[in-house]
Formats: sequence, C-alpha cells, structure tokens
Amino acid sequence: MSDEVEAAAAAAEAYQNSDKDGAGPSTVFDKILSGEWSSDKVYEDDEAFAFRDISPQAPTHILVIPKKRDGLTQLSNAREDQKALLGHLIYVAQEIGAKECPDGFRLVINDGKDGAQSVYHLHIHVLGGKQMGWPPG
Repeated sequence: MSDEVEAAAAAAEAYQNSDKDGAGPSTVFDKILSGEWSSDKVYEDDEAFAFRDISPQAPTHILVIPKKRDGLTQLSNAREDQKALLGHLIYVAQEIGAKECPDGFRLVINDGKDGAQSVYHLHIHVLGGKQMGWPPG
C-alpha cells in the first residue's frame, strides 16, 4: 500500500471517529487558513484560497480550497446551496491552471477513503508542467 493510500485510510478513520457534526476534525488547511502554518499562496479571494502543495506530484501542484469548510469535507457531501461555491472553485482552478501550465493541466478531486482523500476539507489539485499519463490510477 502506498503512503498516500495509508494516509487516506488514516484520515478516513479520523473523520469517521470525529464528533459527527459534519465538519470533521481540524485539518492542516484550517491551520493554513488561520495563519498558524505558512503556505506558498498563489491566489486568494473572499471564497477561495490556493497554495502550492508541499509534496508536489507534478512540476506544478497547487491546491484550491474553500475558505469556509461549512460541512464541505468532501465533494460527495456538497449541498445544493454550495453549487455556486463549487463552480467558483473550479473556475479559480482553471484560471490558475491556464496561467501556470499553458500547455495543459489536470484537475483532481479525491473523495473518501477509496478515492485516496487524505485531508477532509474539499480541495482541488491543479497538476501540470509535464505530460500527464492516462489512465491516472
């Protein structure tokens, strides 16, 4: 089992064992958003924050997150009233991808244990800077 899959399994267990309010346990992203931890910020507005991944899986690897989690721990938990926010996050991700990776990029959202989600705060990976392979998994 890869380190990322092991991390996803541990994160899923921590999320399942949290207080069940839908928010899940505090995450590294909460620490970044609060300023407790530093990050290499790429973009910020009232709703979204983007920063470079500390363990890049491609020459360009940027994460786009909602600034307010509001139960949006994973894509499969999205509510109808969050559709505009989800669209905004995708729009921000493509703006960053187009600027950072003019020859093309990939957007990835991991969802749940089997999707190898290791942080339970919705995030979009913007990957590029090289020829991506297919299939991805």
